[in-house]
Amino acid sequence: MKYTEINDIIFSGKQNIAWNEVEQYLRKYDNMEIRIIETGDNVRINSVFADEYVNSEYTKKLRGGLAKAKANLAQVIPELVANATNRRWIENKDPKHNENAIKGWYRYDVHFAIRVYDGSERKKYLNYYAATAVIRINDKGCFLYDVINIKKEARTPTDH
Repeated sequence: MKYTEINDIIFSGKQNIAWNEVEQYLRKYDNMEIRIIETGDNVRINSVFADEYVNSEYTKKLRGGLAKAKANLAQVIPELVANATNRRWIENKDPKHNENAIKGWYRYDVHFAIRVYDGSERKKYLNYYAATAVIRINDKGCFLYDVINIKKEARTPTDH
């Protein structure tokens, strides 16, 4: 498994993430298409992604370090998606998605690491995370929808 590394913390704070700034940052990916290396699937990003990423029920429940991790994950979305693994298909069961996910959902495993610095801005170590990329499928193709289930991995941070 490949970890996508985040070297800069551009969305700081654990209590009050500026989600409106994260949403604006994500807008730069509108109309981007990314090929997943493992499966060859082409995944598109449209304006729905930025809105869902910052306003989903999952995001609203995030606190502390996991909220900060999701906010900063915005910096590496294309690489994260390209390195996604372990595709699973799930039937759409929610009527509100009958049009935009008429062919169901893919869930992929994604992995990332966040660089932690000491007070002098020297690289200190990496914290490792696993998450799930959610991709909706319809007649127009596959579209990135959200990144959920972010979990800090129970492993010793490493110098890197």
